[in-house]
Amino acid sequence: MGTPPDPIRDTESLRGSRRSKTRLPRRAAVGRRSFASTLKALDELASSGAKVSVRITDLDRGTSVLAGDDFVTLPIAGLGIVPLLIDVAAAFEAGALDPLEIVERTSVEPVTVAGIWQHLKAPALPLSDLAVLTAATGDALAANVLIEKVGLPAVRARIEQMGLTRLALLDRFRDERGPDDAPHVALGSARELAEVFAELVNTNVVSAAVSAQVAEWLSLNHDLSLVASATGLDPFAHENDEHGLLFVNKTGRDAGVRVEAGVLAGPRAGVSYALIVCFDDLSISHRLRAHEAFRTLGTDLMEYVF
Repeated sequence: MGTPPDPIRDTESLRGSRRSKTRLPRRAAVGRRSFASTLKALDELASSGAKVSVRITDLDRGTSVLAGDDFVTLPIAGLGIVPLLIDVAAAFEAGALDPLEIVERTSVEPVTVAGIWQHLKAPALPLSDLAVLTAATGDALAANVLIEKVGLPAVRARIEQMGLTRLALLDRFRDERGPDDAPHVALGSARELAEVFAELVNTNVVSAAVSAQVAEWLSLNHDLSLVASATGLDPFAHENDEHGLLFVNKTGRDAGVRVEAGVLAGPRAGVSYALIVCFDDLSISHRLRAHEAFRTLGTDLMEYVF
């Protein structure tokens, strides 16, 4: 699964305030881990017929730590809300959308695939709260309202503006997909997903304010069951970790699809990462084997940054 690292280029890390002030030499962080366990787990998945795409980038050096089919475009399910949130935050900043505008839940078709708004008594919420629900709980109904407000063409234009060619939000969330619907909510590649998260924490997406807003929303994500399970963080309160761990992530789940992308930074190093696995969800054991590969990656990432 691995490929040689990219040429070294200098990048400025803007995450220093969240790291320990006493850092070990960079060579100690870079040279001591081979991600052998991750490579073995992903090779086993690929041998069983799964499609696997992975990318890990060292944030401070700007080099590829691990890459395997990271250019391949695959379904990314709920991770497609990341470009949506970027466009919403940009619209807030530009004044094109009012973050306090109240929107009725009934303004879009009901959808029950994920989220908690469908279970709340409040029939309407402000757009800013819907962005929080979308990022923190993967709320499909909240995401669909945001899609309705900004429009899919605007999100696609934003993706093009960012120079991304393999990332696309194709459709709203649906309980069932018919023959006239897009086959997937979103598509993407591990390389571009890792790049987006790196640019977010380095405040290079649209503007510093937009980057900070989107990163703040995503830092509230409750799903720490895949790669993030190795961090030991509280799923419901991990924005300010007492051990100086910086962590921002988003997951995506669909039938036979598991995806996670994010940024993980500790005292030794920081990385952006993305892993996409598309597999035959024939049994619980097939699903658990895919999940275990994500957790193995999480363990290797923690060893890399600490």
